[in-house]
Amino acid sequence: MDTGKFTGFEVSLDKPGIAWIEFNEPEKLNGMNTRKKRDLIETLTQAQMDNAVRVIVFIGQGRGFCAGDDLKAYSRGKPEGNPLMPPIPPGHDSPIGTYNGLRHISQALNLTIRSLDKLTIAAVNGIAIQTGLSLALACDFKIAAQEARLGSATLRFGLLPDEGGQYLLVQHMGIAKTIDFVMHKRIVSADEALVLGLVNAVVPGDELRAEAEKLAMELATGPQVSMRLMKRSVYQAAELSFEQACEEIASKTAISDHHPDTREGVSAFHEKRTPKFNEWLREYE
Repeated sequence: MDTGKFTGFEVSLDKPGIAWIEFNEPEKLNGMNTRKKRDLIETLTQAQMDNAVRVIVFIGQGRGFCAGDDLKAYSRGKPEGNPLMPPIPPGHDSPIGTYNGLRHISQALNLTIRSLDKLTIAAVNGIAIQTGLSLALACDFKIAAQEARLGSATLRFGLLPDEGGQYLLVQHMGIAKTIDFVMHKRIVSADEALVLGLVNAVVPGDELRAEAEKLAMELATGPQVSMRLMKRSVYQAAELSFEQACEEIASKTAISDHHPDTREGVSAFHEKRTPKFNEWLREYE
């Protein structure tokens, strides 16, 4: 995948296959715009197809993880940064423009994150509102800095959580808590987010990057094929009947049971040693 600085974020790749996507516009609280979202979709597509990438971590610079959409950016003509893709119209200039902008850019970003079979971590370093909250919730793991604040709060502007935020909130909290959260336009502390189930852990801000790296390392050294199949199976199970979920995981097990990682795991257990997974990825390290 391409590394370096792009439109509003920078990408780096650490061994063994940990891709860091760092939002680098702290003066804007890392607000989103159409160009940034489109470049992120391209970056994530590259990450999915690149065997050198095993885990993706999102993090922001400054006080914001991502404080929602940068509404002023929609009126700027010249793109900032070094775009991966040529500029396109931002949309939202008419009802059909809003529909197209959501379906093909804003919602597409969160759908891309959720459709990755590689595991993702949101290291929520600061404010995560609206777009930023939805992006974090689309990730598999969420670690929040103690000073982070999270919320939808779209109704403060008469807007809706139109990037799939309502779905992601229901998945994390259930209907009753989601109704309370969005109707009261709540912006909660990291500790409150942990109680609500919006994040997996809360850590001191100066330890966030290290904790995210520790988790990423654990995930990157695990059996990648089985972990990716498991991820897809868990998300699909949320939408299937029990019978359909059993059928679905049976088809995936037919792959994982016969993969070299499984043979290595069983051998290591009998030999009382630590397994050495992912031999098939050694050439990419």
